[in-house]
Amino acid sequence: MLFRMDELLLKRVKDGDPTSFKQLYNRYVDKALRVATAMTRNKELAKDAVQETFIRVYRNIESYDLSKPFDPWFYKILTNECNRLLQKESKTSSFDPSELDYDSEHVEEEVKDYSDLYQAIQELKDIYRIPIILKYIKGFSEKEIAEILELKQNTVKTRLYQGRDKLKLALEILKRRERHV
Repeated sequence: MLFRMDELLLKRVKDGDPTSFKQLYNRYVDKALRVATAMTRNKELAKDAVQETFIRVYRNIESYDLSKPFDPWFYKILTNECNRLLQKESKTSSFDPSELDYDSEHVEEEVKDYSDLYQAIQELKDIYRIPIILKYIKGFSEKEIAEILELKQNTVKTRLYQGRDKLKLALEILKRRERHV
C-alpha cells in the first residue's frame, strides 16, 4: 500500500497549491493506472478513469477530511470512475498483465510466472474481482474496502472468501488443462 500521505502536502493541495497537486498526481498516477487497468481490463478505459479521478479529486478536495487516510478516499473515487466507465462501455477487451507497466524486469518476470493467477482474476465477476484487487494488490483492509465500495464489512469478507474459493477452483482447472496438453 502507498505510504500515508503527508498531511502538509494534502493541506497545501486543499489550499489550492498547483505544485502540491502535481506532487500528489505524481505519487499516485502510476499505481492508480495499474489498479484501474486491473479493474477495467482495458488500458484505454483505465487511462480515462485515472484522468477523471484526478479531475474529481481536484474539484472535491475541499470535502476530504485531513484527519482520515487519503488512500481509501482516493481509491473510492477511482473505483467509482472505473465502474461508471465500465457501465458505459458495452464491451471490454481482455486483461493483459503486460499492460500494467511494471518498473523492473524482475517484477515483469514474476508477473509472467503468475499469468494463470491474473487470468483467473480476470475471469472473476466484478463483485469478487474488485475486492480481491483492493485487498491483495493494493493491501487495503476489509474495513477500508467496505468504505471504498460502500458495502458492509461482512459483505466484503464474504466476497473475499467466495472470490478466493473461485480463484482456487479456476487455478485447479487451469492446471488440469495444462497437464492434458
